[in-house]
Amino acid sequence: MPEENVDVLIVGSGHSGGMVAKVLTEKGISCVMLNAGPIVDFQKDRELKPAYELPYRGFKMPGRLPHVFQANEFNANTWVDEKEVPYTFNRDEPYNWVRVRLFGGRSLFWARQSFRLSDYEFKAKDHDGYGTNWPISLSDLAPYYSRVEGIFRVSGHADGLPQYPDGNFVVDNSPWSESMQRLIAAGKKLNVPVCKARSAMGRDGLASSINLLLPDAFATGKLTAVPNVVVREITVDKNTGLANGANFVDRHSRREMSVKARVVVLAAGCLESTRLLLNSKLANSSGVLGHYLIDNVYGPGLVCSVPQARDDKATPDLMGGDALIPRFRNITTKSPNFIGGYALNLWSSDRAMGARNFADYGAELQRKLDSYYGSGFYMSMMGQVLSHYENHVSINKNVVDAWDIPVLHIDTKYTDNEFNMSRDAVDTGVAMAEAAGFEVLSKNYEPNPPGYSIHELGTCRMGDDPKTSVLNKWNQSHDIKNLFVVDGSSFVGSGWQNPTMTILALSMRAAGYMAEQMQQRNIG
Repeated sequence: MPEENVDVLIVGSGHSGGMVAKVLTEKGISCVMLNAGPIVDFQKDRELKPAYELPYRGFKMPGRLPHVFQANEFNANTWVDEKEVPYTFNRDEPYNWVRVRLFGGRSLFWARQSFRLSDYEFKAKDHDGYGTNWPISLSDLAPYYSRVEGIFRVSGHADGLPQYPDGNFVVDNSPWSESMQRLIAAGKKLNVPVCKARSAMGRDGLASSINLLLPDAFATGKLTAVPNVVVREITVDKNTGLANGANFVDRHSRREMSVKARVVVLAAGCLESTRLLLNSKLANSSGVLGHYLIDNVYGPGLVCSVPQARDDKATPDLMGGDALIPRFRNITTKSPNFIGGYALNLWSSDRAMGARNFADYGAELQRKLDSYYGSGFYMSMMGQVLSHYENHVSINKNVVDAWDIPVLHIDTKYTDNEFNMSRDAVDTGVAMAEAAGFEVLSKNYEPNPPGYSIHELGTCRMGDDPKTSVLNKWNQSHDIKNLFVVDGSSFVGSGWQNPTMTILALSMRAAGYMAEQMQQRNIG
């Protein structure tokens, strides 16, 4: 750990931290990056094991990681241990906080869905009459989206829909399977668009900070990474009121350390960055730090069968491929039951179907599984969550983590808006499936608990008014000019979209502004 002051301290190594490091170091600015977990070689440090060699046969240990539905025995060591770093919530209002403390963070496990927000989200108050507009619009962020899409090699197709903005794509002109064509035709009858999905192709099997962003930063010789350290607090110069570094602890030896910096950037993930600011008692003259917690609704959906593919009749021409129904509600007309919109992920599969989709057992269940093999067609919802001041996080001073740092208490719940939206999404899917001639085997109207999407956002929101927001439009603290927060906590509202491309574009934009301000000696 260098003793001299560094130009910029970055807390976090995921997509947002990696992007800031890449942009700044390429401009000649030295950075130190603190990360709470180890540096791993994602290719060499993994091994394949058959389920029979594992104590729980691939299922996770009972009682371990109870709020990480994605966890199993194969990947359990990648998630944050909730006993080591706990959090609290109201018993009747659970929250699934899914965390990764590895170098690269959750970028290692990103599903790669790559969407731009539209002005239906950036200017939601103007369109929907609810919430708060962002201080930026799509036109402000579009050049950065294009650059990010180029780095991550986003596959997609230009559809010309304002709610599904086109981008800088590796063009996807792959043919639709017959089952997808039938659903597209059904959608046209119901005025529901069905489009190509958009996904980051990445490189060498990954689309993360560790292979697409951080190598460029390290190549400059301007980035120093410090793994396995847990940041305790951001420090402030008592004379100037500016941030001047951080105090942190080695997670293994428990040695207390510190670093000084001209500029501090938080990129630890929405809730960890917010926790750090709350524990540091900083950047909250507005009183809104920790409030307006949002994410995306996941869980509602349906499972169908394409009758023509049953009994070993599935072919590559008939089955296969994926698609997306972008937001179509509340665009030109208003839904009477909810504000905002949702999307539906679609995929056609020639693989086995789950037993849970059949109300049978024994020999009859096996007969059904054999007959329906290769005929599956699936739809799952991604829904917008409205921002509410009441949905918030705070510090629980009565509970600490393994390094005696007070933990977060999370107080949030979905409202009728999200439940009504979920019902509409499933009913729409059923109507389309039936119009396409598919058999609906099962459907679920119930959202998973908040947090399940791993898209927590909004607790450090940006805005033009320092009285109602924590950051300005450059992800810069209103209160402390050399403090920036570049992860999803800066969001003013959510859409239906996976937020990763927006986080990356905002981080790139903020880093460029940061470098300019540093060069002009306006900060640091």
